[in-house]
Amino acid sequence: MITGNHDEAVLALLKGEEYPFSHSHAKEHHQWIGDKMDKDFISKLEQLPRTINLTIEDKSILFTHYHIEETKLNEHISKDPFSRIVEPGLDNLIALFKGNKENLIGFGHHHPLHFFEGNDTIFLNPGSLGCNSNPTAPYSIVEIEKDKIIVSLEEVSYDNTKFLESYELLQVPKRDFLIKVFHGNQLRQ
Repeated sequence: MITGNHDEAVLALLKGEEYPFSHSHAKEHHQWIGDKMDKDFISKLEQLPRTINLTIEDKSILFTHYHIEETKLNEHISKDPFSRIVEPGLDNLIALFKGNKENLIGFGHHHPLHFFEGNDTIFLNPGSLGCNSNPTAPYSIVEIEKDKIIVSLEEVSYDNTKFLESYELLQVPKRDFLIKVFHGNQLRQ
């Protein structure tokens, strides 16, 4: 597991550290999460790395929440170390990850599917689990062999009605905004 911007923003609030200005729209929601969260998870979240580098069958792999310049790897979340989201596309991702030489770069942050194959690198974001406009769970299966990487894009339908209804039941802050932006207004359809 790796950490992401919202994980780190919640931790900053819980630890009384500087909160990222770029997340000010989510501060009330992050505080609510922090207040409801089992405090045993704090140390677990603190230990999550921002990146994981692996080599499997001579293929180099990078897992990261999103692109982050090497000079910013240890910057506090309040400094907004993650790069700005680029429009999904091979050329944009090649430019964004220009210093990286991995054969596979797996990331998240931006919720839609990204699957682009360059000459040397595959860029893969299977899409967001839970933050999409359909009641589906997208995922990928990656097979790594000496001479190739095979990516299968998969999706499983599920009933998320009770989950979406829980926003109201639990009085989640900014729930109308969250349901509209992150869940495609599924309850309103």
